[in-house]
Amino acid sequence: MRRTALAVTAALLALTGCSAGDGEPRLTAQNAYIPEPITGDMAGGFLVIENTGDADDTLTSVHSDLAETVEMHETVDNAMRPVDSFTVPAGGTLSLSRGGSHLMLLGLTHKPVEGEQVELELRFEKSAPITVDVPVRATTYTEE
Repeated sequence: MRRTALAVTAALLALTGCSAGDGEPRLTAQNAYIPEPITGDMAGGFLVIENTGDADDTLTSVHSDLAETVEMHETVDNAMRPVDSFTVPAGGTLSLSRGGSHLMLLGLTHKPVEGEQVELELRFEKSAPITVDVPVRATTYTEE
């Protein structure tokens, strides 16, 4: 009887250990906004992607009907440069913010105005795409 109880306990512990970490990313996007652009040809995009999973993922591209292209940029020594991807670390976040890594929407179909919603589709290496409805905020808006 005691051996059976020990065997059941060991089996439950093994199952619990296996299900606790499935080795998959779990992504959500939040705090997204686009400041109303000054001109009608490009806009910046900012958001936070959180990964509560056990594996890294990679943001590989972004699409929006508002723009011909959406580029991912990083800022190094006060200079923007395009990058092919961004890592979203397991148990961490990718912050796309003013003065740092961010999105550039280029070749706008129209100049978005404050109060409008812009749809972005975030595409990843491992995870399914995430569609985010992004509010257009005042030109000077910051989250601070």
